[in-house]
Amino acid sequence: MILREATIGDIPGIQLVRNAVRENRLSDPALVPDKDVEDYIMRRGKGWVTTEGELITGFSIVSVIDRNIWALFVHPDHEGKGLGRKLHDIMLTWYFSQVREPVWLSTAPGTRAEKFYRKAGWKETGFYGKGEIRFEMEKLP
Repeated sequence: MILREATIGDIPGIQLVRNAVRENRLSDPALVPDKDVEDYIMRRGKGWVTTEGELITGFSIVSVIDRNIWALFVHPDHEGKGLGRKLHDIMLTWYFSQVREPVWLSTAPGTRAEKFYRKAGWKETGFYGKGEIRFEMEKLP
């Protein structure tokens, strides 16, 4: 497994992972076009990918402009290997090296993602959007 910064050339693999997940699925893949992914990894913040050979197995993206976690997903075939936690940690380390303000994210209630973020030290701060739980992290745990 290799963990590295995401590039524009990784966008097709990022999209494959995003559309393969079992929870927090997009109702329509067109809701997250390639140009949005590029904007987030090149201008708004930064992204990272995990790979096995040429295959992208997971990714994370954080925005310093919006001060939020835009995405953190692991391909279902690669879950349970610690990839999510590695992506999470490198993303937060970089974010807090750039910005002092808290970072936030939202996820559907009752999901494995909700449990993951609670275990990682995120604090619930209310709700966001269509009933998602809003979490904040003020600093690295």
